[in-house]
Amino acid sequence: MTQSSPFDLHGKIAIVTGASRGIGAEIARLLGAHGAHVIVSSRKQADCQTVADEIVAAGGSAEAIACHIGEMEQIEALFGEVAQRHGRLDILINNAATNPFFGHILDTEPSVFQKTVDVNIRGYFYMSTHGARLMSKSGGGAIVNVASVNGVVPGYQQGIYSITKAAVISMTKAFAVECAEAGVRCNALLPGLTDTKFASVLVNTPAILKQALAHVPLRRVAQPSEMAGAALYLASDAASYTTGAVLNVDGGYLSV
Repeated sequence: MTQSSPFDLHGKIAIVTGASRGIGAEIARLLGAHGAHVIVSSRKQADCQTVADEIVAAGGSAEAIACHIGEMEQIEALFGEVAQRHGRLDILINNAATNPFFGHILDTEPSVFQKTVDVNIRGYFYMSTHGARLMSKSGGGAIVNVASVNGVVPGYQQGIYSITKAAVISMTKAFAVECAEAGVRCNALLPGLTDTKFASVLVNTPAILKQALAHVPLRRVAQPSEMAGAALYLASDAASYTTGAVLNVDGGYLSV
C-alpha cells in the first residue's frame, strides 16, 4: 500500500495574495505543482492571469481573481467569489504587502502611515478572518502570513513597514490560539533579504547591499523560489501539529 505524501495538496483550494510576481508567484507555482487549485490574487487581473496560465500550462489547476487587500470591499468580493465557486477554502497565503516609504521614521507622512497599515495590518487581519471563517465550515485549514525579519529587527529607514510586520507576527500568534478549536492553523514566514522588485532599492544599491550582507551568514541575497518551500511546508499536512510558529528563512540573519 502506498502512502500519500504529506505535501500532497490535491483537492485543496488555496488563495495566494500578491501572487503576480516575486515570492507570491513562486509560492503559487509550488502549491500548484503539488496539486492545489490555486487562486492567484493581486491588484491587477491581467498579471494574476499570467501566473495562473503558467500554473495550468505546467499541468496544475489555477484561476485568477484580482483583489487589492487594502480595500475592504475587494476582500469581501474575493471571498464571496471563492465561496460561490468552490464552497470551501483550505489554504490562505497572505503575501501581498506594501512599503511605500524608505527614509527616516520622523519623516513618515500620515498618508504613507495609513496606506502601510491598511494593507499590511488591516488587510492581513480581514483576509485572515474571512479565510478562517470559510475554512472552519469544512473542518479547518492553514493560514500562512508572510511577514519579514524586519518585524523582529527593524530595518533601517523602514520604520513603519517594520512596525506593521511586527504586528503581523503578533497577529499570527493571536489567530493561532483563537482559531485552533476550529481546526485552523496559522503560522508566519519571515523572509530575509530577497531579490524582488519589492526589495529592489536594497538589492540594487551597492552600499546598502554590502552593509546588509555583512549581517547575513550565507553572504548572499535569497531568490523568491527559496521562500516557497517553507510556505508549502506550513500550508501542508507535514505541518499538521505546527501553529503559531515563526519560521525564519533569512540566511542566518536573525541568528547573528
